[in-house]
Amino acid sequence: MGDALSVGELAARSGVAVSALHFYERQGLLRSARNAGNQRRYGRDVLRRVAVIRVAQRAGVPLAEIRAALETLPDGRTPTREDWTRLSRHWRATLDARIARLSALRDQLDGCIGCGCLSLRQCPLRNPEDIAAERGPGAPYLEG
Repeated sequence: MGDALSVGELAARSGVAVSALHFYERQGLLRSARNAGNQRRYGRDVLRRVAVIRVAQRAGVPLAEIRAALETLPDGRTPTREDWTRLSRHWRATLDARIARLSALRDQLDGCIGCGCLSLRQCPLRNPEDIAAERGPGAPYLEG
């Protein structure tokens, strides 16, 4: 563990807060070892893993999907360009679907803004595809 990084060193090198690194570890995204003083130590490969996590998060990939993807990588090895290509290819379809949903939502916004109370019987934002119509008119979700 001579080349291992402390959590503070990892935070400084990656630009990620110590609390976020601890959170990532609790979520199973990172692994550490403990030294004789029971302090966390991270291999240098974790720097690249943190970079992958941050980029994936910025792209809107949920942590559960990031964890599942990282579990396909061998421990102790820095993720390679090929690894990243494989991971990003897997996420592309999910991101394309999310972009399409957000674009549709954006295009529906101006039809709802005038209402304000979302009490329309059929509201494409609050009641997509009118799934609440069977509960009657008004705002059944807001009324409880």
